[in-house]
Parts: sequence; C-alpha cells; structure tokens
Amino acid sequence: MQTLTFPLDREHIALNDLLKLAGVVDSGGAGKALVAAGEVAVDGVAESRKTAKIRAGQVVTLPGVTIRVVAA
Repeated sequence: MQTLTFPLDREHIALNDLLKLAGVVDSGGAGKALVAAGEVAVDGVAESRKTAKIRAGQVVTLPGVTIRVVAA
C-alpha cells in the first residue's frame, strides 16, 4: 500500500480536492466518483460526503493508498 503525506496549509480541504491535489485522481470529478462509489474512508470510517472537510491529523484511505494529512 502506498502512503502519501499531504501538507495542509489551511484549516481544511474538501475531500474531493484532497484526492486531486494528492495526485490520487486526475480530476475533482474522478475524486467525487470514488467517494460516491464508497471507496474512500476517513479515519477508518466510510465517507460518502464528497466535500467533507478534511483537517490536519486525519487519515484518508482508499484502495492501495493512504493519505496522511499534516499541518504545513
């Protein structure tokens, strides 16, 4: 499994934007599709809100990838 660290330079970021900026998907639309398909979890809990606010300290997982969000 690939583990990425994403430095967050603001209070929060929308989940679909995080997936795009971390390089996991090519577009925000592709990120929304992954979330809608139930493929994404935040802190171990399935997340269905495409624009859920992700903050530093949270961990986002999807098949084959873990994204650790840290304060910049």
